[in-house]
Amino acid sequence: MSERMMAVVTGGSRGIGRAIAVELAGGGYDVAITYKTNEQAAAETLRLIEAAGGQGEALRFDVGNAAEADEKVEELLGRRERIDVLINNAGVTADGLFMMMPRQDWNAVIDTTLQGFYNMTKPILRKMVRKKRGCIVSLSSVSALVGNRGQANYAAAKAGIIAASRALAAEVARLGVRVNVVAPGLIETDMTSGLPLENIKQMIPMARIGRPEEVAKVVRFLCSDDASYITGQVISVNGGMF
Repeated sequence: MSERMMAVVTGGSRGIGRAIAVELAGGGYDVAITYKTNEQAAAETLRLIEAAGGQGEALRFDVGNAAEADEKVEELLGRRERIDVLINNAGVTADGLFMMMPRQDWNAVIDTTLQGFYNMTKPILRKMVRKKRGCIVSLSSVSALVGNRGQANYAAAKAGIIAASRALAAEVARLGVRVNVVAPGLIETDMTSGLPLENIKQMIPMARIGRPEEVAKVVRFLCSDDASYITGQVISVNGGMF
């Protein structure tokens, strides 16, 4: 891969992550995506990255697993002189009422989203600080801002992303690194395919479900020099839902 601008997108094989990877590729980035299981979907994302004008790389590991993440990120950093952008997108759901929620469902969601944030951000941030330039955008959710029944684990993880990002933004603002959050509402992805979408539309002032590309364009803006004075912020992309 050439030494063009470089972005890393976790959970980039499908949905919002794929849309972000393709959007950044169209903006002049080479893009490394992470994925956990779906090799075919990851290959399709790489094809789309290349079609958009970028060069792609797929890294298969669990961002919530510290040992796996340490190994794969270390390998990536050894190959790349620079990492300009990190997108913390990887996340899972395991919905259920809190009183009946198994510990493994709580841990699975927290590990992928919040532990994944730590596992990916800490090593990449060090390289950004050395270069005195970088942008980190993490994906939260409307669930972090509005209490959704049956999503205590997901809401906790996504709210943690917001709090951690605000604190980190204050720590590294003078070191040339910007840290922001995008909080999507209901977006057309595999994760939302089983929801009663027609009923939920009635809760959205724009009366429609969002598209992954609409989230991706906001992420691309936050990564650009046009957003050079924006850090520590949470941008909601939810059609007015909240």
